[in-house]
Amino acid sequence: MSTDLSPLLQPFSCKSLNLRNRVAMAPMTRSFSPGNVPNDAVVKYYQRRAEGEIGLIITEGVEINHAGASGFPNVPKIYGEAMTGKQSGVAMTKDDINEVIAAFAESAKQSKEAGFDGVEIHGAHGYLIDQFLWEGTNVRDDEYGGSLENRARFACEIVKAVREAVGEDFAIVFRFSQWKQQEYDAKLAKTPEQLKQLLDLLVDAGVDIFHASTRRFWEPEFQGSDLNLAGWTQKLTGKPAISVGSVGLTEDFISGTFASDKPAVEKSGIDELVKRMANHEFELIAVGRALLQDPQWLQKMRDGKEDEVKAFSKASLKELV
Repeated sequence: MSTDLSPLLQPFSCKSLNLRNRVAMAPMTRSFSPGNVPNDAVVKYYQRRAEGEIGLIITEGVEINHAGASGFPNVPKIYGEAMTGKQSGVAMTKDDINEVIAAFAESAKQSKEAGFDGVEIHGAHGYLIDQFLWEGTNVRDDEYGGSLENRARFACEIVKAVREAVGEDFAIVFRFSQWKQQEYDAKLAKTPEQLKQLLDLLVDAGVDIFHASTRRFWEPEFQGSDLNLAGWTQKLTGKPAISVGSVGLTEDFISGTFASDKPAVEKSGIDELVKRMANHEFELIAVGRALLQDPQWLQKMRDGKEDEVKAFSKASLKELV
């Protein structure tokens, strides 16, 4: 008997976002845009997921108009003419900070003009904004360092600038995480109270939706509650939250190989997700690797074709189209 996916299939609206369902494609950078310009293959890649009835497609990360925006090749740019510029030093100056804030605002405005329905600001996983947020990397002694309020200043100024650039009715999503690329046990906020302090600052700056990135969506964020990071975020702010993390994977990855005997595999199934969404723990769910493998993942799950999904999940991940 197939799982009732109705909690995932309800429409969702927030300002400029009007979605047919609550399943999002997670942003996954692939470096498949030669010369930083998406080609027909990239268009078809996203088109297949749209045809698979995904409610919201969050594109791979895109570069803003700044020389230090990305260290990856062939990542799409979201600004006009190519620019040249100097790389900043180890510690950003106030001028550097202002340039980056302006670049975020410029790219957000151009995203709206290009026809996107909203923008997501990447403040997670140890990237620049997260480096300001986390006390483990932010050792500044000016107004951008020290207290949580000061460490959040850079992120809030970016959100405010983006809001001014796109207007009040354009959806702004802010993606954040506790974990970092090389520090999976890191805690940006060690308690719900600290998390609320951070999130309230971002809400006041203009965030409409939070994308709370976790490695496994079923894992509780704080002791004494089963709520995950997205669940706590939605509870503390009243804003819609997107959860994410190993949705639908029947195999986990260890050093590039499959490990079917890992206990976590049993919890990654769709039943746990449906239960949490039916309880309105979070409003949307982002799916990554399962959709990377199979553009029709949602349709197959909805239509009771779980066996086809399971068979596909064991296929090679070499060709990601």
